[in-house]
Amino acid sequence: MSTRDQYLEDAWKQALKYLIDNKQLDQDIVNTFYNDCYIHELNTEKAIIIAPNIIAKQILVPDLIQTALIAVLELDHPINVEVMQDKDLKTRQLIQEAPAQVIDDDDFSSMTIQPDRTFENFVVGDCNRESQAAALACAYNPGKYFNPLFIYGNSGLGKTHLLMAIGNYVKKAYPDKKVYYIESLKFVEKVVKAIQNNKIEYFKQFMCSIDLLLIDDIQFLAGKEKSHEVFFSIYNELVNNRKQVCIASDRQPKEIKGLEERLISRFSSGLSVGIDSPEFETSLAILRLKIKNSGSDINDVDEQGLAYIASNFSGNVRDLEGAWNRVLFYAIMFQKDKSIIHFETVVNALRNQAVVSDVTGISPNKIIRCVADYYGLTKQQITGKTRTKNISNARHISIYLCRKLLDLPYIKIGEEFGGRDHATIISACKKVEKQIAKDTAFATAVKDIERLLTI
Repeated sequence: MSTRDQYLEDAWKQALKYLIDNKQLDQDIVNTFYNDCYIHELNTEKAIIIAPNIIAKQILVPDLIQTALIAVLELDHPINVEVMQDKDLKTRQLIQEAPAQVIDDDDFSSMTIQPDRTFENFVVGDCNRESQAAALACAYNPGKYFNPLFIYGNSGLGKTHLLMAIGNYVKKAYPDKKVYYIESLKFVEKVVKAIQNNKIEYFKQFMCSIDLLLIDDIQFLAGKEKSHEVFFSIYNELVNNRKQVCIASDRQPKEIKGLEERLISRFSSGLSVGIDSPEFETSLAILRLKIKNSGSDINDVDEQGLAYIASNFSGNVRDLEGAWNRVLFYAIMFQKDKSIIHFETVVNALRNQAVVSDVTGISPNKIIRCVADYYGLTKQQITGKTRTKNISNARHISIYLCRKLLDLPYIKIGEEFGGRDHATIISACKKVEKQIAKDTAFATAVKDIERLLTI
């Protein structure tokens, strides 16, 4: 044994003795988890401890080791302690030894995380409170609480905003951590290009060096077998090393067809949280924030006009933003009085685009929520892909009432229910009509829901 190796071994033994003598670790814990570990590298700035397996790696406490080494080395400043397995060290060495042009290749680079997508700019309401809290917890302590975090919901409800908010928070709070954001289709492109250029192993090594992986629209990974294999390898490595993985999708893991069962199982093992369409109060708050962030003055818009936009375009945030942009354009071009944007201007700008009935004030969103509450379901279940009998019945009733009470085109109703085609909507309406005719209890339920909608 070299002098250097003997020095590292002695330092480790003294550090363990210090922890036992100062009652910071039990002898049994040291015997079981610490004794088979060793110091790979040690200086006055850092220490790398090698653990023999993933269990020992997770059990070892870097803060305690740091305290012991400071005492043993008689240092007057903290040192950085990192615990890893031998394979982690080899991966790091491969990356460090690889040609710089390979690791810095644009083919591997993260997509841009927009700096304005923060938790401060995310409006919280009943529709997204759970997902916002889970995202913030992951950002506050990456890799500790929920891994992976799986956020699901229809398009335009804020999933991407939350992913980027996690990324921005971690970059600010932990500047040394490597944050990586990518859409699944871009991930597939990078895998294909890496294979073509014989860089797939470098790509996997690069991805495994990430501390926080944010992957958007995971549903588009379905059916991509080679990308499944690569992603599965990267995912396992990151999670096993307590690196945080956050995923967004338009549906729950089990509802993504064409995704390997082993991926679905792992996604389901973490925390899945849904985002619903915003209720009126949240829509109004989002609209006010959008107007403020666009540089406009909220006082330049008639309050009744704001309420009209929030009521009519609460399906998702993009609809709200699009409606406001149209109103702003219409006011600039056609409103002669430039004092404030009047309610009449808002109505005229959005004519034939709003989906709220002028007579009843009922919207598809209100119908879906009412049916969901009646049957003890969530809006996401009704608009999602699940086909269990109770959910399908509630979905069909919601579709039927949208047609009956709002007289919306079948295509428009399909858009409100996750992009279903007009044939599916027609079939749902016919099923409800037949069920009403032959099932008294079912007919009564539909009438009860109609009555609740008018209260």
